[in-house]
Amino acid sequence: MAISSTGLGSGLDVESIITSLMAVERKPAALLENAVSTMKSQLSSYGQLQSHVSAFQDKVRAMASTSLWNQTVAASSDATVASVTTESGSAVGSYSLKVTQLAQAQTVSSTAVPAKTTSMGQGTLTIDLGSWTGDPATFGMKAGASSVTVQIGPGESSLAAVRDKINAAGAGVVATVIYDATGARLSIRSSETGVQNGFRIRATETVAGENGAGLSMLAYDPEGGAGGMTQNLVAKDAKAELNGLAITSSSNTLKDVADGMTIKLLKQSDSAIDLNVTQDSEAQKTAINDFVKAYNDLSSFIQTQTKYNADSKTAGKLQGDRTVIGLQAQMREILRGVNNAPAVMRSLSDAGIEVQKGGNTLSVNSSKLTAALANPAELKKLFMSGDSTNESTWGLMSRFNAMTTNMLSSEGPLTTRQDGINASIKRNNDRVSDMETRLTATEARLRKQYEALDTQMAKMSALGSYVSTQLNSLL
Repeated sequence: MAISSTGLGSGLDVESIITSLMAVERKPAALLENAVSTMKSQLSSYGQLQSHVSAFQDKVRAMASTSLWNQTVAASSDATVASVTTESGSAVGSYSLKVTQLAQAQTVSSTAVPAKTTSMGQGTLTIDLGSWTGDPATFGMKAGASSVTVQIGPGESSLAAVRDKINAAGAGVVATVIYDATGARLSIRSSETGVQNGFRIRATETVAGENGAGLSMLAYDPEGGAGGMTQNLVAKDAKAELNGLAITSSSNTLKDVADGMTIKLLKQSDSAIDLNVTQDSEAQKTAINDFVKAYNDLSSFIQTQTKYNADSKTAGKLQGDRTVIGLQAQMREILRGVNNAPAVMRSLSDAGIEVQKGGNTLSVNSSKLTAALANPAELKKLFMSGDSTNESTWGLMSRFNAMTTNMLSSEGPLTTRQDGINASIKRNNDRVSDMETRLTATEARLRKQYEALDTQMAKMSALGSYVSTQLNSLL
């Protein structure tokens, strides 16, 4: 900025005059800037409002979810015998369970060798999955299974290396080296329990091992007369009685034996235990309390943003905003609504959700809610029932969901209002920019005019001084 000395010649305070004049000229621009600041505050409030509506919608949709009202919880009268879990849609009921046998994996072990580094020689091990039956035992291949051949070559013949080769072959067994006072032994166990997951091992030696060891020590084939390995555990199926019905399973986990129920068998039982499947009322109670809190949070935010504080004489950022007032009116209208579908419960009050004084917040009547949860089918009707083509029959959560979906849509009231505010901010900023251009020109013009006036007044002052001097010299 250029340094001006306007006013020095005439004695006028030209800078103050121009500053005062420009302050008057800038008032329209200042008003527009203040309006922009107000609109930015409104835009921030709308962003918060949108977050509250979205959070409320999440809780509404949780309440309107079929899975919530189909959710069950299961309990065992003796969790040491069996545990039980359920999936959505499981039938409510009570079951009697007796465990007569747990499923077991076949396990065999070799005779001891001095150490895990002892060479077992070279050749092949062929592993088959299947079941052993009869006495003498005969082997039957598992349906769909194929023989797996493990090649043992130079540099991979130690007991530890053979273990690693077996485990890498994916033959349906797991090998482990076990140590005790007698030395190192190879233990091989089926990867899965059950009679059909037993196994046999056939060995072919091409190179002998050290100190009399060889791959034949790792064979297990009673039917073929090869018995280098000793069977420690026989493969067994789980056996139980559910409601008096005999059940057999290759696994100790019984899935879907009764409408989505999964039972994990843990030990044999001398007598039957009880398994009970009930509605998960705690999950439903939590969803209802979450809904009430989200509604109150949204309603309280609207109240704060639209109220007028008489003490401080300040208005909320969204006071008088028709979009926000309309949202509040819709929320209250839905609360007053009833479910016209045939049902025992027709209003939120029937479910223990009560409107508080003033009509803006809700509370939960615990005793009424507990009573309502005892009839989950009717409670579900209150929130979810209705003909999709007839809004008057919609459940209350369906109405709230329709309201929030419309509010949050790309062409909904919240988005439209924010777009409008942004457009107004841009228009005001554009107008301020245009005004600033004109104000710069106005200031330059005023400064030029006052500079000319200053010059003329300085000349007149000099002339007056000269005349006074001449007159004084004549006296």
